[in-house]
Amino acid sequence: MSGGTSQGKLDRFFKLSERKTNTKTEILAGITTFMTISYVIIVNPLILSDAGIPKEAALAATIYAILFSTLIMALWANFPIVTGPGMGLNAFFTYSVVLGQGLSWQTALGAVFISGIVFFLLTVTGIRSKIIDAIPNVLKSSIAVGIGFFVAFIGLKNAEIIIPNESSFVGIGNLAHKGPLLALFGLILGAVLMARRVKGALIISIIATTVLAMIIGFQHVPKQASDVFSLHLPSVSATFMQMDLKGAFAYGIFSVVFSFTIVELFDTLATLIGLSKKANLVDRNGKIPNLNRALAADSIGTMASAIFGSTALNTYIENATGIAEGGRTGLKGLTVAILFFFTLFFAPLIQFIPSVATAPALIIIGSLMLSDIRNINFDDFTEFVPAFLTVLLMPLTFSIAEGLAFGFISYTLLKVLTGRYREVHWMMYIISVAFIINFYMMSH
Repeated sequence: MSGGTSQGKLDRFFKLSERKTNTKTEILAGITTFMTISYVIIVNPLILSDAGIPKEAALAATIYAILFSTLIMALWANFPIVTGPGMGLNAFFTYSVVLGQGLSWQTALGAVFISGIVFFLLTVTGIRSKIIDAIPNVLKSSIAVGIGFFVAFIGLKNAEIIIPNESSFVGIGNLAHKGPLLALFGLILGAVLMARRVKGALIISIIATTVLAMIIGFQHVPKQASDVFSLHLPSVSATFMQMDLKGAFAYGIFSVVFSFTIVELFDTLATLIGLSKKANLVDRNGKIPNLNRALAADSIGTMASAIFGSTALNTYIENATGIAEGGRTGLKGLTVAILFFFTLFFAPLIQFIPSVATAPALIIIGSLMLSDIRNINFDDFTEFVPAFLTVLLMPLTFSIAEGLAFGFISYTLLKVLTGRYREVHWMMYIISVAFIINFYMMSH
């Protein structure tokens, strides 16, 4: 009886029946999402450590930032979304702001905190949601398609199927090497299981590829208890509340804050739109329920991330893996948050999941996100050229925000120069000008 009551409470709180899902599906989706996002707690601390942040504190800050922001998103906004330190934003933080401009990591954290305040103000004033409403349908569709290509490109890169090439920028990796072969195995297995509609297809593929990697000697096998479990939790004391707000203002850090704001604002907007469409959370009028709460959660999470000692947040595009498994509610996010909490104890074990095991899931999800291409009007140059630029430049620039910039600016210019300026929402003019200003500031 109590089990049924608990199920009923979960159903009512997360609106499971209303969104045509159930507890088992949401938990499975959460596990799948965790498997594809868990690499963050390894990669993010390594990048932040290049900025001078102690590795142990960077690891703890990363996990706590993900926990805090994802719990708000799950319990308050009821979104099936995991947020945390952004992979592009951490590179901007370390290599552009700290190493490039010579700022201390404490000052850079101050800029991150200020950008979180800016996000929050844009949210409570309703400007962020108005920005989404102002985006034309063709760009909304191309955003989803572009993210699909971007996700697939990341998967191919992680699998080393695509590698850097001096003569042609990118090229095919050595497919005879163990890494690419393992990824191809996982890709074929995952695709076959999905074609057969096997529940948990992606997580089965990840686990099977990891086990095979250990069998053939590509990945180390845990040999002792300390490789799996540790009661010594990583400490965040070295970075907690270390952001230097005074230093950020003294430096005259407008351009840095503006860059953080623009990148996170549009990365988050783009990813939320694409993922919400895939999760069928968009209503008949094209609106996303609880969007303001989701955006507020994101902005509060960014401020918390700076307090812990990590960089600005974004909505992980890898959320698409859990959504493909049927995740529709905050219960998915809650599941991921709980799993990330346990990584504090099992942090050593995370290193045994190789990127070639999660890469196939990203490639498959990227292909699933291409369906929105049917909504692009290929008979209208002012529509499909901006869509084309958006889709193409997201993976080529390795940046959702830069793909968006070219799409927004080209859409506005083409409509104005062809005399169809009345089709452009006034907010689109502001956004386009903001992107142009940001490009100018970044180039100087």
